[in-house]
Amino acid sequence: MNSFILAVAELPLLSDIVVIFGLATLVILVFMRLKLPTIIGYLLTGAIAGPYGLSLVYASTAVEVLSEIGVILLLFVIGLEFSLKSLMAIKKAVFIGGSLQVSLTIGTTALISYLFGFSWNISVFFGFLFALSSTAIVLKLLQESGQVNTISGRTTLAILIFQDIIIVPLVLFTPMLAGESDNVLLSLFYMALKGGLVILLTILSAKYLIPQLLYRIAKTKNEELFLLSIIVTCFAVAYATSLLGLSLGLGAFLAGLIISESEYSHHATGKILPFREIFLSFFFVSVGMLFDISFLTEHLLLILALVALTFVVKFIVASLAVKSLGSSFKESFIVGFSIFQVGEFSLLLAKEGLKYELLDNTTYQFFLAISILTMIITPFVLKQREKLAYRVLNTPMPKKIKDRLEERVQVPEIELEKELLNDHLVIIGYGLNGRNLARAAKRAKINYVIIEMNPETVKVEAAKGEPIIYGDAGNAVVLEHVQIHKARVAVIAISNQPATTGIIMNIREASQNVFIIVRTRYVNEIESMLNMGADEVIPEEFETSIEIFTRVLNKYLVPKGEIDDFTDDVRFHNYEVFRTPSNDSSVPSLDIPEINFSGIKIEKDYGQFIGKSIKDSNLREKSGLNLVAIKREGKTLTDITGHTKIKLGDIVYVVGKPEALESFVEEVGIG
Repeated sequence: MNSFILAVAELPLLSDIVVIFGLATLVILVFMRLKLPTIIGYLLTGAIAGPYGLSLVYASTAVEVLSEIGVILLLFVIGLEFSLKSLMAIKKAVFIGGSLQVSLTIGTTALISYLFGFSWNISVFFGFLFALSSTAIVLKLLQESGQVNTISGRTTLAILIFQDIIIVPLVLFTPMLAGESDNVLLSLFYMALKGGLVILLTILSAKYLIPQLLYRIAKTKNEELFLLSIIVTCFAVAYATSLLGLSLGLGAFLAGLIISESEYSHHATGKILPFREIFLSFFFVSVGMLFDISFLTEHLLLILALVALTFVVKFIVASLAVKSLGSSFKESFIVGFSIFQVGEFSLLLAKEGLKYELLDNTTYQFFLAISILTMIITPFVLKQREKLAYRVLNTPMPKKIKDRLEERVQVPEIELEKELLNDHLVIIGYGLNGRNLARAAKRAKINYVIIEMNPETVKVEAAKGEPIIYGDAGNAVVLEHVQIHKARVAVIAISNQPATTGIIMNIREASQNVFIIVRTRYVNEIESMLNMGADEVIPEEFETSIEIFTRVLNKYLVPKGEIDDFTDDVRFHNYEVFRTPSNDSSVPSLDIPEINFSGIKIEKDYGQFIGKSIKDSNLREKSGLNLVAIKREGKTLTDITGHTKIKLGDIVYVVGKPEALESFVEEVGIG
């Protein structure tokens, strides 16, 4: 017992883990009740447990190591869900958009800092610090909301990837800003060489090595071995990139890309996610531990002003960088509202600044306060980023600027038959739902027009003769082009809730008469959509549940008419059945027959029913079953008479009570 106590005393990390998880559980429970983002709960946990709070954590260095593992696993999962093909598709956004965002932020921040009286080298270093955004927070929030693969999500990911790459040269330049005489250009040359080598190895591994290795491991059907191989791949590639002077996070992302090219990526993601969540919580706690609340209260107004300045500058710079790629203003603003915060790698870079005396302790505390406050407000801003983008677009401004914004909207010159755009159907989004709706409208001879944001889809479908245009339905110019005010019905068939809200608002501004039908993901989004102006909301969650219970009731041989009545009743009550207790009187009763329908294979060549006619064996009286059909030698026989015989190898389809079926299986089957 004494040895155990001694071991715990020598291992402060163990007590710290208990403190962190115990405190985090309480804080997150409160945050869930208040419907606040859990990330902020972890930051608050760190602030309470850290050296500026109650000083409950002692092994802060070990906590930082665990937090680094969390960031590695996060980027690894992002890589798993991506692919080399997807990465190549956004290479322009990575290198052009990313380099513009970083360089413009450095330049703007350096200029502002210089005007505030800082020397040029310190001003440039401030630019380094504020150029980076939080990969961990932004990607986690985008992943939770399912928006990583949206246009703005991919662009955001591209810029964050570039920031993870650029951190290495920024670290190399830091000593030079402090007056050190290291040969930075030679170091950058070697880094570029190493980066090229890493990319080449990534491509070769993804194509030839890892798929074969995982195939052999999967064949063993050993889940522990599979998990071990995935973790080894992740950390081995991350470690290799760190040895080459590149970031661990970049290596983890590349490891995920390598595995994503195999058919085992989804299985690997499911295995890794629980570990990611555990270790990533340490990252947010470790950031929160840096937060000095007393320093914040002493300089509150100045810090809040600097936070606002950081927000505005980074938003404008990021929006301009994304706009230069040819994106719409809306998409540019969405990305701007996503990466306005200061990132975790900036905290590491700030420590380098302290080391080389580019920052004093007071400036360092100001920077920490700004960084953590921008991280804290990120979940709130990211959740509302599309609404905020629409608000910027709709902000009252001089007509010349407003015209400038609107004239950039790409409305292709596709010849729509304007005389047919009256009492027509407008389909927004041409995914599976949009395609099926267009097909039905065509068959019913209903005039329709489609609005779609994917230019490739527009190009292909327009060539087929579909009345489709490229554009953002959240923009008044696009809606006017399809004469939304003359339409009878508008169907919003996209799965992006914030974008859907903006589209509803713009349609309602153009017309109060259009009947708006909305597709959404969850039942709990119905009320907000209806309040925004939608006439009917169809959640996928609900429709899936109807399909499930319809098939279940069919299997229980409930009459089709009763199933249809039940379904109609559920829809009529606007899905309230799924929110009320099971004894609610609004749910109609169903008559479940005490019989089953089953197919049974005849596996014995003897018995009271085998080789005899149904009449002679008295099948119905003795077994309690009705014979409906027989499948014999690949043919289904439905013309059953009293002279029909059951033979070895037949599959007989019978109807009866469960106990009768069970008894019959024992009579004719093996077992």
